[in-house]
Amino acid sequence: MTNAVDDDTSTLSDDHARYLVTKAAVHAAKALTSPGRRPEQRLETLMECHGSVLAARGPGSPLPFGQFRDALSGDLAQLLPAGVEPVDLKGLAVVDQDGQITENAFDLDFEQRILLHTLHKLHRTTGVAGVREFREEVEQETVYQALSKQGVQSIYENGREDLIRTPAGHTDDLADLRLPPSVADFYQEIPYGSTHQGWWYPCPICRWPMRLVLRKSASILTGSARCWHTPHAEMGASYLFRPTSDGSAAALRPESRPDPPTGPESVLFPDIDAIPEPTPVDKHKALVRGVWRYTTVPGIPELALRDQMYERGLAAELWPSLDAYDLRVTVPGVGKPFKVDVKDYTSATTLGSLIHAQEGDRGGAEWLVVPDYRAGQIPLLSEVCARYGMKAVTASAFGELVCTKAGVRWA
Repeated sequence: MTNAVDDDTSTLSDDHARYLVTKAAVHAAKALTSPGRRPEQRLETLMECHGSVLAARGPGSPLPFGQFRDALSGDLAQLLPAGVEPVDLKGLAVVDQDGQITENAFDLDFEQRILLHTLHKLHRTTGVAGVREFREEVEQETVYQALSKQGVQSIYENGREDLIRTPAGHTDDLADLRLPPSVADFYQEIPYGSTHQGWWYPCPICRWPMRLVLRKSASILTGSARCWHTPHAEMGASYLFRPTSDGSAAALRPESRPDPPTGPESVLFPDIDAIPEPTPVDKHKALVRGVWRYTTVPGIPELALRDQMYERGLAAELWPSLDAYDLRVTVPGVGKPFKVDVKDYTSATTLGSLIHAQEGDRGGAEWLVVPDYRAGQIPLLSEVCARYGMKAVTASAFGELVCTKAGVRWA
């Protein structure tokens, strides 16, 4: 794929090839990094994943098993069939130096699955992808269907907001959330990569368990706590700690962080001054990673924009008509409301392909809004959106634009 708005058989084949390779690599990485697996179990899974990559490459493109293993911590693009553009896979490692699956690899796997899943539903994958690969619904789509099943707007809004505001917590508190049982099942044990001596720490921005890593340098063991979502870590959700060995909780201390933004972007920037407190793993659960990443994380700017519009006296509704789109803002004196779809994708290329596949927004949104830390995606997304009468902007730019129309101050 050379352009996010291309649409032909070769483009779909490239999308599918990247999906198959990424899926196999991430599955192999899970086998390598998950604790408790026997060596023979890890090897069996790795061999199955190697076979999947060989199938994607075809009989004329052999790949030694050792090269497959090396690519997991090196360059994922090496696994692609000849002639397939690597796009986001170029230079991507699936396993990092700490033996964890990288965030970008997880995101790209998930985002490619969303794209192929959408193409399949639109009957645009004939001859490219088989039905077998889409038997499992995309996790957040299953959640949305369960929340909207009763057809009551307030039930949908309450449940979705609870998933955003409470992605982890004590089992007693989670039982009080306004969620149907099928959605509550997406809360599971605290991820093993987020615990130390029986404790976990919520990200100050998204409240999901942060990633905990121990590193030894010059015989000194140090700990690092960072949000699994890299933009949150770069905003300041990044800490150091001295590891413990007696079951006590370690105290976090902030790493150096950039100065908070000024001007329009300061309005939506989160308050990260409070240092996360240790929380016991016992009797606590967290949303599965997919639902947190693609419901909780993009939901943060959704709620923030709604709340900021309220504060300025503007009417703002979240997820109207059971999630036709994400936000509707009505400005007095302006003919029609602003209809917004909020997206937080690691891959702008995949998001652009998704918009193109749907020929815009299925629910009728006219604005595509991304978090401020995705500002670099705007040029590509603007090109795609312009074809379908949409505009792409950052969250702060959208807030400032609406407030200017309304004659009120944004920042």
